[in-house]
Amino acid sequence: MPETSAPDPATHPFAKFAEWFAEASATEPNDPNAMTVATCSTDGMPSARIVLLKDYDSRGFVFYTNKLSRKGMELTANANVALLFYWKLLHRQVRIEGVVQDVTESEADEYFNTRARISRLGAWASLQSQTLPARADLERRLAETEALYPDENVPRPPHWSGYRVVPRLIEFWQDMPFRLHDRSVFTRTGQGWATSKLYP
Repeated sequence: MPETSAPDPATHPFAKFAEWFAEASATEPNDPNAMTVATCSTDGMPSARIVLLKDYDSRGFVFYTNKLSRKGMELTANANVALLFYWKLLHRQVRIEGVVQDVTESEADEYFNTRARISRLGAWASLQSQTLPARADLERRLAETEALYPDENVPRPPHWSGYRVVPRLIEFWQDMPFRLHDRSVFTRTGQGWATSKLYP
């Protein structure tokens, strides 16, 4: 059986992302997996927030959230999404455009069960993105949820799951002297990727 070689980072964006992400994981002091997720509301206004990348492979980039939150509701109405990683110490950013797909129930369950117990309880207690009259209200809801699930067996709420961002475009930006930056773009073409460079 012939050996299959690893994808070439020059022609495959996930191979290049894996290289850059490994370097960021070794150099960034906090959360190299932090990324901006930008969505669009039904009235056309964009919104953005930082979330944590939890998994990635050649299918896409995965994050988890309360699907009744603002971002969840916006992604239900409009599956188009943009991601942005910025690694300050490496002077690099990765910009991604694509659409979201739901992860499978088993994927969501598997990740949910790795979370700390208090985080799993919080997924039930928090009415994410809704108005919170007082911190005491959240603490009360958390205590009520803890009474319902007093041991480690905290099931995943039906409204809490994950999205996989399936990219159609990935841009790698490398800071260069005198703002003559290097910009490499990968654009999906069927089952493959076309590559190009952009002026800085």
